[in-house]
Amino acid sequence: MENEASEREKKALSRGEKTAEKRMIPLFKVDKNGLHKSGTIDFLRVLFYPLHALVYPFKLHGHKRVGKGAFIYVGNHYCLWDVFYPAHTTREGIHFLAKESILETPVLGFFARRAGVIGAMRDGSDVRTLMDSIRALRSGDKVSMFPEGTRNKVSDEEFLPFHAGAALMAIKTKTPIVPFAICNRPRIFRRTHVMFGEPFEFSEYYNRKLTQADYTEADEKLKARLYALREEFRAGQKKKK
Repeated sequence: MENEASEREKKALSRGEKTAEKRMIPLFKVDKNGLHKSGTIDFLRVLFYPLHALVYPFKLHGHKRVGKGAFIYVGNHYCLWDVFYPAHTTREGIHFLAKESILETPVLGFFARRAGVIGAMRDGSDVRTLMDSIRALRSGDKVSMFPEGTRNKVSDEEFLPFHAGAALMAIKTKTPIVPFAICNRPRIFRRTHVMFGEPFEFSEYYNRKLTQADYTEADEKLKARLYALREEFRAGQKKKK
């Protein structure tokens, strides 16, 4: 009986190790120029960029080029194509946070795993998501996330409530954030305007013992920055009229 129990434990442990290995995201390779490159993401850029620009035309405003190394892109979210906006600001690969179920779909899941997509629970409760993101950032890779957790189908004016995680991730790894605001809901054959802000750090929170209230405060500051970017774009449009 003891031998049988021991054998079951070994099999369970083996299954757990295989699951963890399957879930572990691939980190990007660094080329001779020091760029963290993803062949899969480069392929998808070439494949989908013309289609994206044709069907959902867009214009990027503000800080449109992001330097080498680790950065966290944080923006609001309306549709599936939103993931392309950060990808247009860098030649490097980006780990996109997406709902866990995407990784299990037959075709999309294959490309998502090859592209280093990080699976996330919608309620932001998955510790593994945070650990995978921190691992990627500490290796020098970029990460992109939508704190709303799902596409905003409710309002063109108000963002959905932000899930925690973006500020904590940035503070723990001391990584700059690239904020961006999608200023109008993407619609077929209508131009979408996307405002990128200058990268910034939550350096005021570094090297301190922080409470949950501190992280919540930082997330609120981040949300306010996205609103400010959208207002900056709208103010600029009014001046042109």
